[in-house]
Amino acid sequence: MNKGDLVNKIAEECEMSKAAADNAVNSMLKAITNSVASGEKVSLIGFGTFSVNERAARQGRNPQTGKTMQIAAKKVVKFKAGKNFVEAANK
Repeated sequence: MNKGDLVNKIAEECEMSKAAADNAVNSMLKAITNSVASGEKVSLIGFGTFSVNERAARQGRNPQTGKTMQIAAKKVVKFKAGKNFVEAANK
């Protein structure tokens, strides 16, 4: 399923126009993105939790040349699936 399929499914189930469903999906994604980008944790009970973790700088190796190199620290987005989501996936 891609974003277009999700919009169509929401429009059908909620009996709303595709434009309204698209606005709703875009608004939800924007709100999640902005909250996580500002360092907040976003918890959707039963679905999952989005958060940001810091990854420390570390030594790495270039696989082509074998030379060691410094990999910079960065922030990574983490998603932990909720109980209901995991159970639904395991049916």
